[in-house]
Amino acid sequence: MKRRSFLSSGAALGTLATLSSTGLSRPAFAAGRTRLRLGMIGTGMRGQVLLRELLRREDVEVVALCDIEPIMLGRAMAMVEKAGKAKPQAYGESGDKLAYRKLLEQKGLDGVIIATPWELHTPMAIDAMNAKVAVGCEVVAGITLQDHWDVLRTQQRTGTPYMLLENVCYRRDVMAVLQMVRAGMFGELVHLQGGYQHDLRAVKFNSGDPSKPYGGGVEIGDKAWSEARWRTEHSVQRNGELYPSHGIGPCAMFTNIHRGNRFTHINAFASKARGLQDYVGKKMGAKDHPNAKLKYKLGDVVTTTLACENGETILLQHDTSLPRPYSLGFRVQGTDGLWMDLNHSVHIEGISKPHQWEDFQAYQDKFDHPLWKKYAAAAEGAGHGGMDFFVIHAFVEALKAEAPMPIDVYDAVAWSAITPLSEQSIAEGFKTLAFPDFTEGLWKSRKPIFAFGDSY
Repeated sequence: MKRRSFLSSGAALGTLATLSSTGLSRPAFAAGRTRLRLGMIGTGMRGQVLLRELLRREDVEVVALCDIEPIMLGRAMAMVEKAGKAKPQAYGESGDKLAYRKLLEQKGLDGVIIATPWELHTPMAIDAMNAKVAVGCEVVAGITLQDHWDVLRTQQRTGTPYMLLENVCYRRDVMAVLQMVRAGMFGELVHLQGGYQHDLRAVKFNSGDPSKPYGGGVEIGDKAWSEARWRTEHSVQRNGELYPSHGIGPCAMFTNIHRGNRFTHINAFASKARGLQDYVGKKMGAKDHPNAKLKYKLGDVVTTTLACENGETILLQHDTSLPRPYSLGFRVQGTDGLWMDLNHSVHIEGISKPHQWEDFQAYQDKFDHPLWKKYAAAAEGAGHGGMDFFVIHAFVEALKAEAPMPIDVYDAVAWSAITPLSEQSIAEGFKTLAFPDFTEGLWKSRKPIFAFGDSY
């Protein structure tokens, strides 16, 4: 492909943006709603980031907030007041763990954002769907494989919209690479990589001081605060790919999973577990603390491989217990070249100099997704480099238009089910397992969604 052809090829990509997840036309915007009444279950650190995005919108009224931690609920209520919005109904102040069900009974509620600890996502999403309240669920759809089937069957039975709020699918370079994939720049895709490679030691441990949720101590569980109160227990009790969606979401977009392709097999390997014990005992100087003597099951580096119906392989790595700079480790490789996010580089045969990398920036500028061109200014200052604006925007716009969710229940359960399947593979001696077909054959006829459209 000549450079001149490359520079002009982006123009044809706009036609890709009109497809829906089912192949049906998206309902006209005017036929839907123009304003939504939303609630939020879970107003902790992550919930407050998403709440900020909701409060920036004029087409959303936040009418209900729920959290059993009074400090976090108070902070969220203060955010609403500071934004000059109407005071929402508060639930959970008494510590009642089922207070969210009262929120779901509130009249006129269009949807709910769930941003609670992982183990609560399944029951809360199921209760919401049974109440006919649309669900925008933070990543991790369930813990066990049965959880994922239960979420799917509930959505199928009730017809209530469900979207997994996977923000990395909206990362600017990821969406530009998607445009390049659609334009055939990499040829036929062969192999992809991604993961969650992020030093979370200061997230998994803290001092228990609410004003210092990250680091500063070695407490977990009831003595800790924020994520260290619940997330670290997963590292103690489980060994697998515990957080797959950041890596697999974009890879599934690129390979059209559930839209002409599917996962067929999975296996996983785990290294020894040393990082968390070393952090508490040596790095934090607390060798006599009980948490320095805990046996953490989670391998420091978990490597998971998936095979796809169309012949691609996908490698995921979970690496959160050792010192390392943040990276999701993306790689998209095909018969005509590849992109890697770690060195922000690309090589396209016939365009790049032989055996040399090019800086990705020129390609990102040329293949910048229409959504980023349209909403970059609105996304400025949003969480995670603007990604949080886009994932909330997608949920709100799809719900308003009564259109299919761009990251729907099939995506949610398949991406998230990688966790229990990887745990099973490791527990059974790194066994290769058949991957469930959650679509039960529908993947063959469903059409690509991940061009997103001009609205969301």
